[in-house]
Amino acid sequence: MPHPFPHRLTIFSPHITPTPRILFWETTGACNLRCVHCRREWTDAPPNELSTDEVKRLIIDAIAQTNWHSILVFSGGEPLMRPDLEELIAYCTTQGVVPAVATNATLVDDLVAQKFKQLGVSRVSVSLDGANAKTHDAFRGLHGSFDDALRGIRSLRKAGVDVQINVTFTKANRDEASDMLDLVQMLDACALHVFLLVPVGCGVELPDDVRLDAAEVERLLTFFDEQASERDLEVRATCAPQSQRIRQQRARARQRKGLPEARGLAPSSKGCLAGGGILFIDAVGKVFPCGYLPMQAGDLRTTPLKTILETSELLSSLRDVTKLEGRCHGCEYDQICGGCRARALGTTGRLFDEEPSCPMNMIR
Repeated sequence: MPHPFPHRLTIFSPHITPTPRILFWETTGACNLRCVHCRREWTDAPPNELSTDEVKRLIIDAIAQTNWHSILVFSGGEPLMRPDLEELIAYCTTQGVVPAVATNATLVDDLVAQKFKQLGVSRVSVSLDGANAKTHDAFRGLHGSFDDALRGIRSLRKAGVDVQINVTFTKANRDEASDMLDLVQMLDACALHVFLLVPVGCGVELPDDVRLDAAEVERLLTFFDEQASERDLEVRATCAPQSQRIRQQRARARQRKGLPEARGLAPSSKGCLAGGGILFIDAVGKVFPCGYLPMQAGDLRTTPLKTILETSELLSSLRDVTKLEGRCHGCEYDQICGGCRARALGTTGRLFDEEPSCPMNMIR
């Protein structure tokens, strides 16, 4: 199944301002779940969240006026806990901005799903962190959240809304990779996005031995690259930039053996899109390179979005692979990977340190 959002090449260079393909907006800090690995640090809506008018002016109008054709993802917290969500999605449509929604789906019913379809929501992503209720509910902090999410997903599909499943892999669910693929197809979802844990927000409190080590990550991503060729499903690795290196290495190996090309993991202009292909805006209007990198690039209440993208030294530096350190510095795959800057920062305290979940040990 082709990706519903056409891929556009993004040039990653400190001297070129890219066009962000996706902007994530944290609609609210409020959430009905208490996920143990959440990137947020607060448990309720923060004070002084962006008003309806501010969202329209500072985010939606700003995107529309730039002609970026970016997708605006209504994320959270839980976006369905924001009372003006439908109004803001409808405003996106009138302004020519493509809306998508990221939700835990526990609050989605047939009525919500039908409304999303009517409003032109292009895709809804739902987080499932296990192929069964026991695993998922342990992550999400609420008994019954797995069954509620599945009901929400079925409502979305019944309404004709495309659904993408997101799963964050740790040692707790690493053995459910194949079952997750089966579940995604059983739910008639169009995509599975594989995430690796980033130590930020609540995730900082998780013990280090919960995270997959580099060898385990390599096996997991290789498995998904193999499976992507066999399933009628988009499989993409997110917060796992080394997936682009694995994808390329495996493609080269097939070519050397004279084997036909295989689809593999979904391609990307770069493994780590922070500061280039994506931007993240929190509930109070602060702008970050991504939702997992707690380094502020600007504030929409004081500076226009386009100006932040064009002038932020932080965003520019993230597009400069010459700044990479350790094993990432000079790596043959630095241009297509770049390592996860959020994971490096959260693990070592150094933004440009080597990607801790990659086993590459030679500078090429």
